[in-house]
Amino acid sequence: MTNEELKQYISALFPSVTYDETGEFLNVLIASTELRPIVQSLRQDDALKFDFLFCLTCIDWKTNLMMVYHLLSKTHKHIVVIKAKIADVVKPEIETICDIYQTANFHEREVYDLFGVNFKNHPDMRRLLLDENWDGYPLRKNYVDENMITI
Repeated sequence: MTNEELKQYISALFPSVTYDETGEFLNVLIASTELRPIVQSLRQDDALKFDFLFCLTCIDWKTNLMMVYHLLSKTHKHIVVIKAKIADVVKPEIETICDIYQTANFHEREVYDLFGVNFKNHPDMRRLLLDENWDGYPLRKNYVDENMITI
């Protein structure tokens, strides 16, 4: 499917989504509460069959956090990017998708470790890269460390 065909198909399934078409891939913008049903449908629908999560990350925009999921259909050879906005930067959380895509397991732990996003219902939500007693989340824009170099 082309990006336009993907957009029409996904919009028919989920009328509330919006799109950002400025990049190479179709970017689907959703509320964080819509993540699981949308991702589950994208994986299970035979016309879409997004069967591979090849990237999961987070972006700190200061006023909100944005979870970014890159999905690939190995069958149909199309790619879509799901962007879920998390408005609460003080206690950010979103539902896990590691039961839908096994690759999400360590990616979600990494995002938890470095950005502080809690993935609800994750089977092993603990730090992955940093010590358990590490204070703060180093990839957040408000993170300050005594060893940081400032200009």
